[in-house]
Amino acid sequence: MNDFETVCVIGLGYIGLPTASIMATRGFQVHGVDINQHAVDTINQGRIHIHEPDLDVLVKSAVGSGRMRAYTTPQPADVFILAVPTPFKGDHEPDLRYVEAASRAIAPVLKPGNLVILESTSPVGTTERMAEWIAKERPDLTVPAFRSGDLGSSPSRIYLAHCPERVLPGHILRELVENDRIIGGIDTASAKRTEDIYRKFVNGRLLLTDSRTAEMAKLTENAFRDVNIAFANELSMISDQIGIDVWELIRLANHHPRVKILQPGPGVGGHCIAVDPWFIVHSAPQTARLIRTAREVNDHKPRVVMQKVAAVADRFKNPVIACLGLAFKADIDDLRESPSLAIVEHLCADCVGRVLIAEPHIRALPAALAGKAELLPVGEAIARADIVLLLVNHRQFIELDRRLLEHKVVIDTRGIWH
Repeated sequence: MNDFETVCVIGLGYIGLPTASIMATRGFQVHGVDINQHAVDTINQGRIHIHEPDLDVLVKSAVGSGRMRAYTTPQPADVFILAVPTPFKGDHEPDLRYVEAASRAIAPVLKPGNLVILESTSPVGTTERMAEWIAKERPDLTVPAFRSGDLGSSPSRIYLAHCPERVLPGHILRELVENDRIIGGIDTASAKRTEDIYRKFVNGRLLLTDSRTAEMAKLTENAFRDVNIAFANELSMISDQIGIDVWELIRLANHHPRVKILQPGPGVGGHCIAVDPWFIVHSAPQTARLIRTAREVNDHKPRVVMQKVAAVADRFKNPVIACLGLAFKADIDDLRESPSLAIVEHLCADCVGRVLIAEPHIRALPAALAGKAELLPVGEAIARADIVLLLVNHRQFIELDRRLLEHKVVIDTRGIWH
């Protein structure tokens, strides 16, 4: 087994910070890197700048032990883990500028024998591009090509692999350890070295393959979810059109032993499912027809919700709308690609009515809503509203006293009050 002792994690967000903290508690010396000075300062004080259950305790322990410290620039290490954003541009083209910037940033401190692991969910071929960027910055290093042969004991070689994260927000610390992991080496030696690292903190199975297959596997997982959610969302729109209760419909259909329809919602959000299928479409635009259609259905659903609210608001002279939830899923504070946030932003922009927001997991409204809406406790928001728009199935909303909804027009996009 390779004797890796120090790890440099680039990107201290929802994936990078939990990964860095867990590795520190498993005996690694960890250098965390982020361009956000506030995040770096916060972490070095043993505190966190994002919300994830139990992460505060883990970070405090990792920093307090002296095994983890944050920086704004990459530090020399044995292993480099890149956990940076991979969004898409306005035309759904993958935006790899963060991966490129991170690759070029670590290049000056790389040494022969180092291992570079890309954890960011990425389009097929990104690990190879990472290799190209590093090779251009460091021509003195031997950088393996995709599926290259055995480089032997070349004294100048490095190793590269893709190991996509596959965790659920709200359960990240448990799933980082328990979930099976796919390890895709740019060559066989890189995959085996990466396996040695993850075996030290992952209890799940380690599944070795090549980097392209690993990249496509993660995209496939999220596209599968997206297609199935699109089916549920399309059913909800059809049901509205022909006067059927979609929640009863799905409940009845799911009594079939081989049918398991998911629940519809106001759209699809988050940094994975709302983004990753477009990477597949971009790779094969003429072939990925079903995946493209699913994305279009889910991207259209927020507009359907907004139209429903506008139609109801026309019944009132000066409607007050209580919007319950901004996060992209239940019981977290993550607003990335959130359809709920998009819906509320458009309601404000279109002046559909006075907008009140109840989101128990944030302390202040995002900049796009500042001065346009009011953040209130859920009880107060409902009491002052004519229309109650349920957007996120937070536990607090599920357990709400239903008597508060009496004499209100309720639009429940999650079916929790049905």
